[in-house]
Amino acid sequence: MNLARRDFLKKTMAAGSVAIIAPTIIPSKVFGANDRINAAVLGINGRGKSHIKSLMVQDNVQITTLCDPDMNLLKERKKSFKETYNKDVALEQDLRRVIDNKDIDVISIATCNHWHALATIWACQAGKDVYVEKPGSHNIWEGRKMVEAAQKYDRIVQHGVQLRSSPAVQEAIQLMREGYIGKVYMARGLVFRWRGDIGDQGFSPVPDGLDYDLWTGPAQKRPFTKNLVHYNWHWHWDYGNGDVGNQGIHETDLCMWGLDVGLPSQITSMGGKFLWDDCKEVPEVLTSVYKYPDEGKIIQFEVRPWCTNTEEGATVGNIFYGDKGILVVDGYDKYSTYLGKNREPGKSGTDGGKSATGMDRGDGGTDGHFANFIEAVRKHDKSILNGPVESAHLSSGLAHLGNIAYKLERVLNFNPASETFVNDPEADKMLTRNYRKGFEVPDKV
Repeated sequence: MNLARRDFLKKTMAAGSVAIIAPTIIPSKVFGANDRINAAVLGINGRGKSHIKSLMVQDNVQITTLCDPDMNLLKERKKSFKETYNKDVALEQDLRRVIDNKDIDVISIATCNHWHALATIWACQAGKDVYVEKPGSHNIWEGRKMVEAAQKYDRIVQHGVQLRSSPAVQEAIQLMREGYIGKVYMARGLVFRWRGDIGDQGFSPVPDGLDYDLWTGPAQKRPFTKNLVHYNWHWHWDYGNGDVGNQGIHETDLCMWGLDVGLPSQITSMGGKFLWDDCKEVPEVLTSVYKYPDEGKIIQFEVRPWCTNTEEGATVGNIFYGDKGILVVDGYDKYSTYLGKNREPGKSGTDGGKSATGMDRGDGGTDGHFANFIEAVRKHDKSILNGPVESAHLSSGLAHLGNIAYKLERVLNFNPASETFVNDPEADKMLTRNYRKGFEVPDKV
């Protein structure tokens, strides 16, 4: 069992995971070495384009269907798909039809955040294996339901935190486990990205070709605005989770992995909008602190949107603090260490270039992360996944806890075993959401 899988299984069981459920009555398809895997990509803008590219470089994997509520985008991708791969691909606006298609083996999800959990659960129920983009969930409660569905239906579910498939990052984690920087007591997550003024375009008619009802899915229906479709939904609570729940999931995941912890028991956050008078609902600047009193560890997480200094050379990454030194992960695929009071440079590593199989290690290592997923699918072996579904729930959950503390403007006490707040009904209400009829995340998956 690999390092990523072992650590997260240990921590999620400690955090109150349901017991391992007996295998599903739905038979698992067994893939031989020469059997083609048919895949569908749900959500084809942004990260969806990377999903298409990375799936198509895998051995004996074929994308047969592209799905998006926007037919305009679908037609563009069909054209580029034909030009790039000299193959035709089916188009579908309704993901439910894709999930029901018995000829599709793998579902790759790059939709808006508010669709991730429900699409994953539906796919598991239909006997599909799933690659789901970060964050795995839009709220904590539905993240737990994803874990339950993957277990109940015995499905392979990989979370799109591709740095977990980076040999350099894996090496960095191993060094910390071996005590290279001593007792590791603190991690900092950094998300310093250029996020500008998005303005406020007001309400307008739904564009031709967009099925806005399907786009809205589990969220409550709002009048259409161009400030949502296709990217700026990240900055609205009904659909996104701010940058801590966007870019930040890579870093929340690594903070927890590096410290070897699950969900915390104390959380506080502070931030706000200080730069732009636009329609963003989420904070531009956010600082969250997560405390683990029993383990004697702490996580600090910072989101900044504009001009900033670097932190140990990183603007997006992680810093781990031990009593013998620090370890810095810069981005997705390199690390460095600095030892002792004089900060003497220690071991370092990077992926760079191409892997032994010829796959590009660029683009945050997405090719390699999909390769790990496809290998697990062929072997039907969850234990070899680098980003198992438990990581989707926990790393996303850390971001959600920070956002809840920001909204309530007070220190929160949390019970990781029950995944509820301690004597705090107001905070507990924020663990889930009101789902729109027909798009409910089921209580019993």
